[in-house]
Amino acid sequence: MKMTRHIIRRGGCRQWAFTLLEVMIAIGVFFMAVFAILGLVASSLEHARRLQHPIVDVNPVAGFLLQTNILVEGVYEMDLGDCLGRAYQGYRVTYEVRECETNRLFNVDFIVQSPGRNAPVIYKMTARYYKRLSPAGSLDGATVAK
Repeated sequence: MKMTRHIIRRGGCRQWAFTLLEVMIAIGVFFMAVFAILGLVASSLEHARRLQHPIVDVNPVAGFLLQTNILVEGVYEMDLGDCLGRAYQGYRVTYEVRECETNRLFNVDFIVQSPGRNAPVIYKMTARYYKRLSPAGSLDGATVAK
């Protein structure tokens, strides 16, 4: 592309200059390139942060409960490091099993907390399981021991 320069006469001197349209197009191209580069840098920084901290969820624990034949109502707690390894050591998973229908359909509420005292909740999930071999729950007439 050939750039054209126009001669501007001021007081008898010749001066070369770009037109306003050429300058605006050059600025537009420059800013598009800068924003594309900034987008790439931001996404690479986000991916680097994700690599530093493990992504924590309760899907392995939920999968383990799916493989069992029996669910018993109650509140249970475990260390996520026991299922997933040392990177997740200290993350606590608490899950509560409740019968939600009289046909042995159970609601399981999962809560994941980060390591430390008074740890904030970082993940919550609810799942439903049908386990026909489970003992009678509170809705099927079983008495809850206190």
